[in-house]
Amino acid sequence: MSPSQFQVDLSRFDNSWYHPGRSKIWLVLWYLTNEIFFRSGLLPVSSLKCWILRCFGAKVGKGVVIKPHVNIKYPWKLVVGDHCWIGENVWIDNLAEVVMESNVCLSQGAMLLTGNHNFRLPTFDLMVKPISLRNGVWIGAQAIVCPGVTADSHAVLTVGSVATKDLEAFGIYSGNPAQKIKNRW
Repeated sequence: MSPSQFQVDLSRFDNSWYHPGRSKIWLVLWYLTNEIFFRSGLLPVSSLKCWILRCFGAKVGKGVVIKPHVNIKYPWKLVVGDHCWIGENVWIDNLAEVVMESNVCLSQGAMLLTGNHNFRLPTFDLMVKPISLRNGVWIGAQAIVCPGVTADSHAVLTVGSVATKDLEAFGIYSGNPAQKIKNRW
């Protein structure tokens, strides 16, 4: 198809193949819970937030800190290891599974995005891929992790950077798209 023949036609968009994994009633219940206790910041106690996430199917370790104004799409597709920090205004848009091993830090405003659209197709089809953040990973403030990325042990994604590909263990990555600039130690 030549560029002159290509036109996006969102009226043909169909993501009926995608199912979030829970009933519509469950989705509404989570949406309300997320708005009241996570996004609003009305519940400042991390241990209660962890308990709520577990009630909705998340696997959450011990010593997890969840700051105010966090947005989590589907807790039943979330695994959080021990002693992780989830900072203010973090958005975990987990249409696919997000796994955070232990001692992972998501700084303020970080975004974990498991979904995207295929811009090569006129129907703009939805694509989803999981994200894996291994032990000791630090995702800097306002940084973005794109679908399908694995950040290996103790990798760092610096402030405002965009990870479109896997991050090597102990590497420090910066920019858009993020490039390795040096080793952490």
